Amino acid sequence: MKGSSVTLDSGLTEIKDDDQIQWGFGHENTSLAEINKQTGRMTVYDDVLDGRFRDRLKLNNQTGSLTITDTTTHHAGAYELQINNVRKCFLLTVYGDKSVSVKIENSVTLNSGLTEIMEDDKIHWRFLDDATMWLSGYEYILIAEINKRADSMIIFDNALDGRFRNRLKLDDQTGSLTIRNVRIHHAGRYKLQTTYIKIDYLFTVYGELKNMVSPVI
Repeated sequence: MKGSSVTLDSGLTEIKDDDQIQWGFGHENTSLAEINKQTGRMTVYDDVLDGRFRDRLKLNNQTGSLTITDTTTHHAGAYELQINNVRKCFLLTVYGDKSVSVKIENSVTLNSGLTEIMEDDKIHWRFLDDATMWLSGYEYILIAEINKRADSMIIFDNALDGRFRNRLKLDDQTGSLTIRNVRIHHAGRYKLQTTYIKIDYLFTVYGELKNMVSPVI
């Protein structure tokens, strides 16, 4: 869950005298932490990757397990633990909930929380209309997707009676979704799902209704 702490368990009860432990993150396996028992050295590299791990990493000097505190979507992804010549992989998925409110006729961006899309990632944006969700059987309707590996980006703006036509913009770098010229029927529930992230957005729209006055005959 976003904002929570998670511990990636090394599986060890204690580190042996000749053990070397290394933790890496992402496709490039960027070093996050390491323990060299022979030299007595324990190092945490929390300033790497634009500082997203700064003050969030805790390395257990007895077991080599790694704890990530106050997790955000930036911490979702693949982690690799190497103990001597043995490797273990961990996939961390981050869940979250957000509330978004916007005035009618304005634009709003539903932020994915990503700085860039990973090479093997797939991003799906879905929508559920609270007013008519019983008609769809409470199923979210796909309105946009990015498949990084296939190098494809699709916006389904004709879905749901065309209410999103010419109003959706998908950021090909971060996967964030912008809704332009918002109307009342864009209110509802939006769901972002990637390989490592799941976020639900409760989206409300507000604005003044103009009084309709009948002409005097």
